[in-house]
Amino acid sequence: MRTPLRAGRARDDSTAQGVLLVVAAAFITQTGAAIAVSLFAEVGALGAVFLRLAMAAVVLGAVVRPSPAVITRRNLGVMLAFGLALGAMNMLIYQAIDRLPLGVAVTIELLGPLALSVVLSRRLTGVLWAALALAGVLLLSGVGPGTAIPDPAGVLFALAAAGMWALYILMSRQAGRSFSGIQGLALGMAVGALLAAPFGVLSGGAALLRPRVLLVGLAVAVLSSALPYALELAALRRLPAQTFSILVSTAPAVAALVGWLILDQALGPLELSGMALVILASAAAVRSGGRAPARPATAS
Repeated sequence: MRTPLRAGRARDDSTAQGVLLVVAAAFITQTGAAIAVSLFAEVGALGAVFLRLAMAAVVLGAVVRPSPAVITRRNLGVMLAFGLALGAMNMLIYQAIDRLPLGVAVTIELLGPLALSVVLSRRLTGVLWAALALAGVLLLSGVGPGTAIPDPAGVLFALAAAGMWALYILMSRQAGRSFSGIQGLALGMAVGALLAAPFGVLSGGAALLRPRVLLVGLAVAVLSSALPYALELAALRRLPAQTFSILVSTAPAVAALVGWLILDQALGPLELSGMALVILASAAAVRSGGRAPARPATAS
C-alpha cells in the first residue's frame, strides 16, 4: 500500500515529467514551423499542412501499426472527433499564418486553451493564471496601441483555430483513455490527413510530388506533428487539462527564445516582460494543478 508521502512524490514526479514533455514539444514544433514556411511558396498553406498531416500519419502508422480491431463502436466517435479537431486546427492556423504575422496568429489561437483553462479550473486562481498568461502572450505578439489592424479573415481563421485547439486538448485526453499507447494519435492523424487531402491537393497540385517538397514535408511532419503530438499526448496523461492549457501558452516564449539564440532576433522590454508573465503563469498553474487530488483515468 502506498503511503501518502510516496503518493505525493509520485504525483510530483508525474507533473514534472508532464512539464518537460510539453516544453520539449514546444521547442520541436517551433523548429518544424520554421522549416514549413519554405513550402508555402510552392504548395500553398493548405498544401503544406496536408503534407504535414499525411506524412505524419504514414510515419505514425508505420511505427504504431494500429490494428483495425482496436476500433470499437464505443471509441469510434472519439477517434473521428479527435482526428477532425486535429486536422481542422492545423488547416485553420496555417490559413491564419498566411494572412497575419506569426506572433499575432499564435496569440489569438492561444485564446482557445486559455479559455478552456478558465472553464475547467475550479479555483479562482485558475482565472488569475489564465489572465496573466493572456497578458503575456499579448505582449509577446506586439498587440497593443499603435499596431496595425490585423486582416479580418486572418483573425477569424485564428479564432476558429483557437476553438479547435481547445477541442483537440479535450479529445486528446479521451483518445489517451480510449486507446493504448499512441494508437489513438496514429488513427486520429489519419483522419486529419483525409480531411485535409482535398484542400491540399487543390492548393499544391503536382508540386506536392516534387522530391524536395516531399523531403521537406517529411521533416515538417516529424518535427511539427508526429513527435510533438506524441509528447503532448503523453503529457496529458500526467497533467490536468487546465494545467496543460496554461503550459501551452509558453509557445510564444519558446519561439522568442529560439529566435534570439539561433536567428539573433533581439528581444525588447515588452517581449521580455511577456516571457516573464507567461513563465510565471505556467509555473503557478503547475503548482496549483500538482496540489489537486489525483483523479482516476477511466476509459470513456
